Amino acid sequence: MVTKKKFTLSTTQIILLSFLITILIGSGLLALPISSASGEAVPYLDALFTATTSTCVTGLVTLPTVSTWSTFGQIVILLLIQIGGLGIITIMSGLMLLLNRKMGIGDRLLIQDAFNLNTMSGLAKFIKNVLFGTLIIEGIGAILYMLVFVPEFGAKGIWISVFNSVSAFCNAGIDIIAENSLCNYATNPLINIVTSALIILGGLGYIVWWDFLRVVNSRSLKNRKIFRHLTLHSKIAITVTAALVIVGAILIFIFEYGNPLTIGELSLFDKIQVSFFQSVTTRTAGFASVPQENLTNASVAVSIILMLIGGSPVGTAGGIKTVTIAVLICSASATIRNKNSATFFGRRISEESVKKAVAVVVAFITICFVSTILLMSTNNVPAIDAVYETVSATATVGLSRNLTPTLNTFGKLIIIATMYFGRVGPISLAVALGSKSTSQNVISEPTEDISIG
Repeated sequence: MVTKKKFTLSTTQIILLSFLITILIGSGLLALPISSASGEAVPYLDALFTATTSTCVTGLVTLPTVSTWSTFGQIVILLLIQIGGLGIITIMSGLMLLLNRKMGIGDRLLIQDAFNLNTMSGLAKFIKNVLFGTLIIEGIGAILYMLVFVPEFGAKGIWISVFNSVSAFCNAGIDIIAENSLCNYATNPLINIVTSALIILGGLGYIVWWDFLRVVNSRSLKNRKIFRHLTLHSKIAITVTAALVIVGAILIFIFEYGNPLTIGELSLFDKIQVSFFQSVTTRTAGFASVPQENLTNASVAVSIILMLIGGSPVGTAGGIKTVTIAVLICSASATIRNKNSATFFGRRISEESVKKAVAVVVAFITICFVSTILLMSTNNVPAIDAVYETVSATATVGLSRNLTPTLNTFGKLIIIATMYFGRVGPISLAVALGSKSTSQNVISEPTEDISIG
């Protein structure tokens, strides 16, 4: 008797499918007439685009969010953003814990893969901390936003504040304030500070949060030197994030200083805060306080680099990630100096980490390159606008040089696919689609040197 082999999905494939199913359900809801502000159903392709950009926490939109969608539609978008930022696996695990159901080995594997963790110990506590920490930070952000939006919009300002706080923390970049994003609040210190803080906290990653709190709460510390006692991961994430934000802000300040279309007519203080916000929002957030099409070419180049790098692992941000870039730079530096291994803060980086970093970057750049070629071949757009759009989509940023609304059907489909691939992760995609090896080679292939460089 021949037994049929049971078909099972890997944990990574389940994660990919969970995002896809969420997008399809969301697009179905957004395609309903009740989701439209006019009462007439929007074209399904635009509903699919909006569901994808919300679930993938990107922020590129073909239709203005504030004027296109009804309150019901905006609620659907907000739920998709929250699910996309935390991950459907996190939401489902949280519901299991709320119902006092124990997590099995399969559930733990899903969580481990969803957050790219190295261990399965303490996952229940980790999920609880993620959900509780997210709720607290988004709540504080909403309250601070209300100080501006409630006096301006009345009771509606409460909903705007909640929406903006969730969107900023999840690095989604979608708002229901105006069609020009946050351009009307470019010089508002409170909006800039609150939004930047939410973006950075979401982008740093949950591992950094708990590591920082662990060190702060430790009673054995001498002189409270927090940074010294952090893990290597946290040190790299914090250091690279700070360096990128500061250097990016300085470069944008210099390149835009005399540009009358952006910050040229502003006071010195306002020039500084707008430059700082532009540097922060390119870390996969997507809010715009100045029209991106008005930036100088030099600032566009800086923004593209910042978007490519993105945030840190195990957070709400996208991109290649800060830790990945740091590993590659250290590895390249070690090779140039003829050192046996890459080191950072006195710690050796494993060869496995270097290999993963190389794979992530190659996959990420490949997605950007292919998407750019396809977009330019189907839409008559300038190269700089196409690159900006595809990098923004792959890194789930959401900034656009006013190109997204002008895309044709093929262009929209290309960006939809790019946002999805960028969100689920190049490595996760490769693992999910790759065939599993049924046997391992006992004898390895012969080694031969080749010329490099």
